[in-house]
Amino acid sequence: MMDIEQYLRDNKPEMPEEGQFLVETNARLRNVEGVKKCVNEDLRRGRMALIITLAVGLALGCLISLWVVFYPMPSIEVGQSAIARIMAGLKEWKDFLIALVAGCAIALGVVFMTRKNEAF
Repeated sequence: MMDIEQYLRDNKPEMPEEGQFLVETNARLRNVEGVKKCVNEDLRRGRMALIITLAVGLALGCLISLWVVFYPMPSIEVGQSAIARIMAGLKEWKDFLIALVAGCAIALGVVFMTRKNEAF
């Protein structure tokens, strides 16, 4: 088996000028740093968006819960109409529905917070 050093000496491959090689390498490194900076900036923006989403979800959930507690739905007489039946059903289940919406908003915020590595 031929030695690599001997092979290179025998074939004399073309080598770029040292100055040109360094210029090209530095240009490539600058491009890589630029891409890395853009990726880091996008990740930072995504994290901030997730934090803001979580905060807004928590705030809205708390406000809706307080609204339901302090301003309950007025009672209505249940008549024969479908709208009256729907309103009566919503009256009975309003606390559960609002809690469900608030829970979903909080869960969505938590899920987005745990998925930091994925694109937003």
